[in-house]
Amino acid sequence: MHDTTWTESTRHHENFRQVIQSYWQLTKPRIIILLLVTTAGSMWIASEGEVDPILLMVTLVSGALAAASANVINCLYDRDIDYEMERTRHRPLPSGRIQPRDALLFAIALAVISFTLLTVFANLLSALLAMSGIVTYVLVYTHWLKRHSTQNIVIGGAAGAIPPLVGWAAVTGELSWTAWLYFLIIFLWTPPHFWALAMMIQKDYAKVGVPMLPVVAGDAPTAKQIWIYTLLLIPVTLLMVYPLQVMGVVYTIIAVSLGTVFVTKAWSLLQVPSDQQLARSVFKYSILYMMLLSAGMAIDSLPVTRQMMAGLTQNLTTVLSSLPIG
Repeated sequence: MHDTTWTESTRHHENFRQVIQSYWQLTKPRIIILLLVTTAGSMWIASEGEVDPILLMVTLVSGALAAASANVINCLYDRDIDYEMERTRHRPLPSGRIQPRDALLFAIALAVISFTLLTVFANLLSALLAMSGIVTYVLVYTHWLKRHSTQNIVIGGAAGAIPPLVGWAAVTGELSWTAWLYFLIIFLWTPPHFWALAMMIQKDYAKVGVPMLPVVAGDAPTAKQIWIYTLLLIPVTLLMVYPLQVMGVVYTIIAVSLGTVFVTKAWSLLQVPSDQQLARSVFKYSILYMMLLSAGMAIDSLPVTRQMMAGLTQNLTTVLSSLPIG
């Protein structure tokens, strides 16, 4: 086996571009994009729609580096089960294209750069929060829960919910109720998102003994949990409007519309839990949901949106007050 791994590694890295490509793969860039969307959404609300472009840029780059570091360590830790699964066997570590020691040094370098950038350009709180995200993902999720508990992604979801805290702290230097509510929204969104994916690839998890909920409990209980979490999520997103009053009409319309579709999809899956296409539909929509919800927050917090809504309200009030009574 070792010989084939070596020939594969020499075949793969014929030039510098392929080396870069392997390291890029290690960081799991597709996962990072969603984390950055929530970071940006949080910064937009915190700055009331007037975020400093340099601070935004630095925070997003730093957040991407911190997430990349966590993902590299995750790949390092899971390289044994990645080798067993057909879907992940060709990743840089199990295929032998990158050595474990090099991957670890890469992860440390990413974390150090992230911490330094946030400390210098934002503040220490945001830098420490970014590091806590790495620790939560690596120790709590990857090491402690992933291979030992069906609740792995519920508690592990806290790691993915940290980016909005980083964004908020970068802008304000503190954490408010709004930041923690954004954290809670992502925390509740993670189980439906991840369990829908787990339903699609449960054979892989079963093969390597990872106790994901669909593997241990089956499709029907998993679909029920997805339904419950989706139902919990929707009212929580509206707490931004009341009692916190940080969001207005535009966000309310977006949150209710997106939530309605999410609940409908989860309900469909609950009716036919074994339908892989429905599980895929829930998973894909969950990504779109979080992106658009965060965009809705950003749009609602823009000064131009606030002015427009205030103008509309005023006009409506004027029209109503001029109507003859009785």
